[in-house]
Amino acid sequence: MRKTSLTDEALCTAVEEMTAGLVDADLGGQVLKKRVALPGRGKRGGVRTLVATRRSDRWFFVFGFEKSERENITAEDLAALRGLGGHLLSLTPSELDLASTDGALEEICHDHEKKPDPGSGR
Repeated sequence: MRKTSLTDEALCTAVEEMTAGLVDADLGGQVLKKRVALPGRGKRGGVRTLVATRRSDRWFFVFGFEKSERENITAEDLAALRGLGGHLLSLTPSELDLASTDGALEEICHDHEKKPDPGSGR
């Protein structure tokens, strides 16, 4: 994902969309597929992300790829990502804090607030 121009804001927007039920596919095992737009390319030319979640307060982006790089993931990849997702979703708050502190995980949407639309008058 670091090779793309994908921003934290785009990922946070994707979480907001998934929270509202806008998911491209439920791959089972608490793994969702979500297309995320890249600047100037839209969702069709964007990134496919796989997210581990229980659809509540934790959303882990566990894998991402551009469609131009690969069409999809293998069954073996999905099984591994489901295992990783299950592990991440089972972490305690203190374990998450430690993983964030030591750089194993990066928190991007904590206290994220959507900015008001400039045309909305708010």
